[in-house]
Amino acid sequence: MLRTITLGSCVSVQGLVVARYADGRIAVRVGDMTFVGHPVTPAKAA
Repeated sequence: MLRTITLGSCVSVQGLVVARYADGRIAVRVGDMTFVGHPVTPAKAA
């Protein structure tokens, strides 16, 4: 599943989910790199 996560306050990364952690963070893979951060909340339809 493709997800977007935030790393800090300004940086976002989009990739395939490879792990989920108990504290709410997820890990996504982009190429050969893995990033861990908090998932971006999807926008709600009006």
